[in-house]
Parts: sequence; structure tokens; C-alpha cells
Amino acid sequence: MACGGVAPERDVPVFAEQRFTDWWRERGGTRGTGHRGEVVVWPDTFTDHFHPAIGRAAVDVLEAAGFRVKVPEAAVCCGLTWISTGQLNIARRVLGHTIDVLREDLRRGTPVVGLEPSCTAVFRADAAELLPNDPDVRRMREQTRTLAELLVERAGDWQPPRVDARAVVQRHCHQYAVMGFDADREILRRAGVDADVLDAGCCGLAGNFGFEKGHYEVSMACAEAGLLPAVRDADDATLILADGFSCRTQVDQAGTGRTPVHLAEVLAAGLTGREAVPERPEVPGTRALLPWGAAGVTAGALAVAAGARRLRRTHRARRARR
Repeated sequence: MACGGVAPERDVPVFAEQRFTDWWRERGGTRGTGHRGEVVVWPDTFTDHFHPAIGRAAVDVLEAAGFRVKVPEAAVCCGLTWISTGQLNIARRVLGHTIDVLREDLRRGTPVVGLEPSCTAVFRADAAELLPNDPDVRRMREQTRTLAELLVERAGDWQPPRVDARAVVQRHCHQYAVMGFDADREILRRAGVDADVLDAGCCGLAGNFGFEKGHYEVSMACAEAGLLPAVRDADDATLILADGFSCRTQVDQAGTGRTPVHLAEVLAAGLTGREAVPERPEVPGTRALLPWGAAGVTAGALAVAAGARRLRRTHRARRARR
């Protein structure tokens, strides 16, 4: 049976016990020399609520490379959930709040590091189309970088830890369409990763598409066109690397027995000389049932809904005071 329009074949993604942003606050700020300057690590919904180990790994890598890390203290969102469901007015309000939070950093020229390709692409493309007259939105577009881009552009003399492994790499659709993948190839090469970068197209999950009732067969057919056969053919010593939450979820739920890792996790594992073993939330003993919206929202919508409500209350309060 389907719950809230979710395909019955799908397992609902599991929330982590501790969010990345909560870990950051408990940690008490950045460490290391910070001689390369400050960067903002963007706490996207997927990293923050579902796979916080990726955020922790990115902090370790950036600090090892000589950066001083910041993480926004306020609740923030890129607005992707509302963009992908056509709620553009809400998306503009959410982005406006995000710019308010980041404004001082943007005006200082501080880079913003995105870990989730779909959210990073909003800052690099969609935001400037939704708010074309805001100079700080343009600054955000120009200053947002992927982890690999930042390391190549601003830490060119830093040698990533040697990983010396093979990897099957699934590019996210937004890496194809917006960011590119050259910097990732370069960082993988420096780390000694023999990367088979697939030219297989979309993983098939495509945000909320693969979770919607009636889309499961098409979603899996897309994955079977190239991604899943490559994963099954890979031996156990070969890493399965995917920066996108959708791509990782598709592989994880396809019965391959493999759990993909993010580039940050590969590099962070190399820093300590251990294998890149993904740390993911444990699946409950019974199938998790959450109040998904009937419109077929993404997993991220659940995590940011509370923040959106807080934003709306804040805006109403501000209007009432005027």
C-alpha cells in the first residue's frame, strides 16, 4: 500500500539521530590553522538530516587542507523543494532568508561549499533567475563551489591523502548540467583513485520522481540502463562513489548490497588511513511511515517543513510590527 503518494516499493529514508548542524554546535567551532582563510560549509537538508557523516567528513578535509570552517547558525534552506514543485513564491522567500543569513560572508568574499549537487546548483543557477536584481544573490552564484572545486582552486598545492583504490563514480544530473566534473576528476587523480566515471545518465530516482506512486518501474529502468549493472559488476574492493543523495539512495535501495560514499568521505577516510566505509542511519526494525505530502514531495521537504513554518511566522511577525 502507498502512503501519501509514495510508491509502495520504496523505503522512506531514515533520519539521522544527530543532525550535522547539532554536531557542529557541540563540537565548538573550527580547528586547525585556517591559513587559507574562511569557508562556509552549506548544511543542505540531505546532509544535515539524513547523511550528517558527509558534513563531518567535509569539515575534516577542509580543515586538513588549511581552511577555517563556518556553518550557518540559523535554519537555512536553498529552496529546492519549492522550486521542484513549482512553488516559486515560497522559494523566493526561503532564498531571501538564506541571503540574509549569508550576507556578511558573501560581502567578505567567503566561499560557500556545497556538498549536495542539487542544492549547490540552486545557488549556481536557479537563485539568480528567481532573484535577478539582488547583488548578493549574484555574489552567492559566483562564490559557491563544490568541495572538489574549492580544493583545486584555493588549495592547489595541497596533496590529498593517498587512497589508492578503484571507484565506480555516478555523476549527479546537476553535475552534468551545471557544475561540471573536471575538478572532481582532478582530486580523485591526486588521491590515487582509479575512477571509472560512468556516462550512464540519470540514476532514475531524480529527486521525488522515483518515490512517487506509479513511477517506480520507470525509475528502476533508468537505473538499469547503466548505473546498476556497473555497481553489480564492481568487486567489493571497488568504491561506489556518488555525491548526490538521490543517486546514493537509488543504489542503496536497489538490492545491490552496496552503499555509496561521497567524495568527502573518501578523502576523510584517507586522512586517517582507514577504508571509506559510509556511516548511515540505521533502518528501524519495521518499515518507517512518515507523513509524506500527497503531492509527492521529496524527502528533503519533510526535513525543512518546520523551518519553513518558522520562516512564515517570522515574516508575519515582522509585518505586524511595521
